Amino acid sequence: MEYQEYKAIYNRLNSVKDVKKLEDEGYDFRFAETLYTQKMSRDVKKRFYVVKNNSAKLLKEWKRGKSMMELAEKWNFPPILMAMFIFLEDGATRKEFWDYINDPDQLVEEVSNELREVIENDIIYSPEGNNRQRERGIWGENLLHEWLDGQGITYRVEDDLKGVYEKTPDALLDEPMLYHGHKIYWVESKASFGDNTEFKYNSRKQLIPYTQIFGPGIVVYWTGCLDDLECPKDVYVRDISIMDDHLDWIEEDAEE
Repeated sequence: MEYQEYKAIYNRLNSVKDVKKLEDEGYDFRFAETLYTQKMSRDVKKRFYVVKNNSAKLLKEWKRGKSMMELAEKWNFPPILMAMFIFLEDGATRKEFWDYINDPDQLVEEVSNELREVIENDIIYSPEGNNRQRERGIWGENLLHEWLDGQGITYRVEDDLKGVYEKTPDALLDEPMLYHGHKIYWVESKASFGDNTEFKYNSRKQLIPYTQIFGPGIVVYWTGCLDDLECPKDVYVRDISIMDDHLDWIEEDAEE
């Protein structure tokens, strides 16, 4: 995806409703949901303590009649985290709060209904949101396995490599293969969108260490990525279109 289109979409994603609007315009729902999740998660990291430090004020506003959802929208903050600040300020423990999230019926009807509204409008920090993120990860890994298995390529996964290496990719090939003329040893699956922030973080934490341990490899951003990412040496970036590509076997006389 070109940067200008990405930036225009990113700037529009300010609420759950914006995800649906993009889907209605023809964008893939997984892409829109993933990019919204990344944007909100980054914003939470920046503003978590700014909002938390106003917990006393938020509790007062809630007790005066403002709903948790209204406060979340006013502060442009994830509804469940807004509710958490209010509950903790009102004396609940974190464990009690998450118990309420999993079973709102423990609370009086008025509060339980309000908490249900919060849960329904949070696609990131709700139990359903966590499940969706986990399902996206599994979806991406299944696509990776389908791509490799369909070509008869054998590999080891993270469970096979536990305790063997300090860091392990999603698929370590049993034999190096050629991809567009490049020798590769591993493939990493990402259910996130590969923008500059995400890619730099992944490169530092995982991809560059993989090249140092195993050699060159591919990272696949299944929901999409920017076209002009600056790749570290020996890291190749692809999106879901890799499903139409194939790896080539290295002939013995071509081995270095």
